[in-house]
Amino acid sequence: MKIIDLRSDTITHPSEGMRKAIFQAEVGDDVFGDDPTVVKLQEMTAELLGKSASLYFPSGTMSNQVGLRCLTSAGDEAVIEKNAHIFRYECGSASAMSGIQLNTIAGTHGVITREQIEEAIRPDDEHQPPTKLVCLENTHNKAGGTIFPFDEIVRIRELCLRRNIHTYLDGARLWNASAATGIPLPDYAAQFDLVSVCLSKGLGAPVGSVLAGDIDTINQARRFRKAFGGGMRQVGILAAAGIYALEHNLNRLIEDHHRAEKLAETIAEIPKIDIDLDSVQTNIVIFDVKNTGIDPQVIEDELAAEGVLIVSMGGTLLRAVCHLDVDDEDIDRAGKVISDYFTGGSL
Repeated sequence: MKIIDLRSDTITHPSEGMRKAIFQAEVGDDVFGDDPTVVKLQEMTAELLGKSASLYFPSGTMSNQVGLRCLTSAGDEAVIEKNAHIFRYECGSASAMSGIQLNTIAGTHGVITREQIEEAIRPDDEHQPPTKLVCLENTHNKAGGTIFPFDEIVRIRELCLRRNIHTYLDGARLWNASAATGIPLPDYAAQFDLVSVCLSKGLGAPVGSVLAGDIDTINQARRFRKAFGGGMRQVGILAAAGIYALEHNLNRLIEDHHRAEKLAETIAEIPKIDIDLDSVQTNIVIFDVKNTGIDPQVIEDELAAEGVLIVSMGGTLLRAVCHLDVDDEDIDRAGKVISDYFTGGSL
């Protein structure tokens, strides 16, 4: 029985072409800045995003946390949506590593507005931490891969420039937002002082994220990367996978979006399952099993026994993510298994 793994778009395996690129990669010592493959990846990513420089990281969490460290000082506050990855899934590192406080705002589908942010900005008061940063996430993981409206991003940027507040984008899946909207990557990136993008979500690389910004800030980020334990040596073997991903896997992302939409429509037909089809905007499908009365862990385990892997998102929410290792036939099969499980159909 073939296993259809929809737990995340991080579970992909390097293709034959990617493995060949890894095998043939020219390498050097990246701490000295002389790994030519890493240099090429960084230059390529900076150009794609319209930034002057970028820096390769082993993980998106480290890239995010170094980004926060570059744009704040200890005792500062950053405004962020309450279900953002930086707040929920990065081990409290903003406070532990940078000494900053996160002021969380409840968004709608992961989106917070200029008005909400303006209300959250601290007054000039010695009793309160200064608001120095606004963090956005696009697409928004926990909201279901939702896209942050570009017009609202522009409005937020205008506010932050006026109030002398930095902007940061956790753009782990920014590729998906651009693919879905047709808005060029540089247009998104221009609204932020720093942008982090992930190579192992959707694009199929085995590891790696890239932080992009101006040259001075990226030079500062290199120092913090070293301090956070992210200095790497002959890492061109991994950067080569990232280059391959950017060259071959960007244009196919829309296929994942179509498959996620198809799976979501199948799930929406299941009685007692709650799913907001409007939130299925890219490659992530989140649905609520509260009304079934079945424990989500039981559902996970029993679907896994039938060859379909999904994952809990907390409470009674379950998530399925489409990626380059699943095709139309897999999505048809997954939809049937999930539907039959809840309706008592024949598996």
